[in-house]
Amino acid sequence: MSGYRYRRYAGGPDPLAPPADLRAAMDELGREVMEGSSPAAALRELLRRGLPGQRGLDELTSRLWQKRAAIQRRHRLDGTLQEVQRLLERALEAERAALFPDPDDEARFREARLDALPPGTAAAVRELAEYDWRSPQARESYERIRDLLGRELMDQRFQGMKEAMSNVGRADVERIQRMLSDLNGLLAAHAAGEDTDQRFAEFMREHGDFFPENPSTVDELIDALAARSAAAQRMMNSMTEQQRAELAALSEQAFGDSGVGQQLATLDSLLQGLRPGEDWNGSARFRGQNPLGLGEGAQAMADLAELDALAEQLAQSYPGARLEDIDLEALVRQLGEEAGVDARRLAELERQLREQNLLERAPDGSLRLTPKALRQLGETALRGVLDTARAQGQRDNRQAGAAGELIGSTRPWRFGDTEPWNVPRTVSNAVLRAAGGAVSLDVVDVEVSETEQRSRAAVALCVDTSWSMVQDGRWVPMKRTALALHHLVSTRFRTDALQLITFGRHAETVDIGQLTALEGVWEQGTNLHHALLLAGRHVRRHPDAQPVVLVVTDGEPTAHLEADGEAVFNYPPVDRTLAKTVAEVDALTRLGASMTVFKLGEDPRLAAFVDLVARRSGGRVVAPGEDGLGAAVVSDYLRSRRHR
Repeated sequence: MSGYRYRRYAGGPDPLAPPADLRAAMDELGREVMEGSSPAAALRELLRRGLPGQRGLDELTSRLWQKRAAIQRRHRLDGTLQEVQRLLERALEAERAALFPDPDDEARFREARLDALPPGTAAAVRELAEYDWRSPQARESYERIRDLLGRELMDQRFQGMKEAMSNVGRADVERIQRMLSDLNGLLAAHAAGEDTDQRFAEFMREHGDFFPENPSTVDELIDALAARSAAAQRMMNSMTEQQRAELAALSEQAFGDSGVGQQLATLDSLLQGLRPGEDWNGSARFRGQNPLGLGEGAQAMADLAELDALAEQLAQSYPGARLEDIDLEALVRQLGEEAGVDARRLAELERQLREQNLLERAPDGSLRLTPKALRQLGETALRGVLDTARAQGQRDNRQAGAAGELIGSTRPWRFGDTEPWNVPRTVSNAVLRAAGGAVSLDVVDVEVSETEQRSRAAVALCVDTSWSMVQDGRWVPMKRTALALHHLVSTRFRTDALQLITFGRHAETVDIGQLTALEGVWEQGTNLHHALLLAGRHVRRHPDAQPVVLVVTDGEPTAHLEADGEAVFNYPPVDRTLAKTVAEVDALTRLGASMTVFKLGEDPRLAAFVDLVARRSGGRVVAPGEDGLGAAVVSDYLRSRRHR
């Protein structure tokens, strides 16, 4: 029998992860867009906040900054200096203990020499370089200073070397010197433009154990070395001038006269020339109590740089930013596997929004919602509107007869009829025909409900887009209303012709995508006159349709259109503006238009004007709140259909 083995899945995204909630994402995008954000800005805001139950970029960025602050708050950079000072004090203490019982003048001379050491740690270490230690323990402590410095200097530039070099002997120093000489020769040749592929392969065969990153090309090797070297330089920049001077003097003692120190200086110079874009001049302020050695300090600086780079990637503020740009390995390294999962989910959400044809690029390069996305937003808006209507006790009239509106009468079924069966009449006919016997349906029993053919309607929805609509919180309800009505007409009453008209200082016809993405602008003027002119033009283009005009506004007319196309604004409104607006109301009335005005707000001047419009046109005035605007408009449209 063949067996099965189970292990961690490592072939890409988790196949058992829940799918991206595109509907919730589209609802969030739609809300942002309708509030005036561009689709690109709305997408950035969605990814920034995340969805319910899913962390967004803001929370990941916050965790990055918290870790960055913790590194600086917890540590300080004088760990190597402190350790050298501790070893030096131990050596001196052991040497004095060995000299004290000796009554010889030589012992007193040695004690005097120790007492006369310079006050600085580096100067004292240098002074004792040729001292002949009497105590074996003192000699061991002093030699450990050189060993420590060598390991720290190597770990500062080559990650992980501190553990690999537990004891630095003469053979180790010679090997390090040979590696650095070969490395500097390789980098110098690369900087000169020579082909170094073969030389790099030979270098890695001989010295590859110095590089746990296992670079595959010269450029990868340079990138790793330059990042570490720049971190080491930033660490030195972050120290006090006295600490830098101490470390510089101690570094000269690290490898004796082997030349390793000069090779390291040459390496730093080559790396700065090859990677000038690295941050060689930065610094950071550390204020904690945990001392870090040179290697640990360089790693802390590298972590800070990586955290800064991740924060920039998560901010997505540069041109052409995509979530695929995020270095997931670095994110997992800094914040853990859970953060990587969150970032992958956000990237998958962004990818699916594009691949599912919900977002597209306009010809000018900007991002916009696709017709599919607008249909989804319209469906959501209509569902919300109908739920509100039902909650207010209004009847849901979404279903209609197959051939038209029911008129209450019935007739016998004829071949080819598509009207719905009238079940009570049909069953009654079967019972009467049976005369007390077994009841069975026959084709002669069937009666159908008579209907009237539905009439087409030419619907003009005129929405106020003046600044007061934005200022008073009516902008999004207005857009949601238009979306709901547009979706209702386009999916259930497709024979009706809907025209969306916006009016501020001027009026214009827009499609649903333009209205959804419309941004509020500071503009004075409520030019209902121009909007009604465009509504009349729409009605005249459909002479066989019943005209229906729906107006949503929160202010009386304050602008009108002159014959030359200029919009004239006056506040308070002048008689000419009111007269021209009322003239268009009368013109629409003569065309047989059914007009309903949805009055928002409590302006008494607006109330007086819309009452006048209702009297002259035989129409209605509805005063819904912002939350009930959509239900009022859709219900009025359905009411007008029932009357037709």
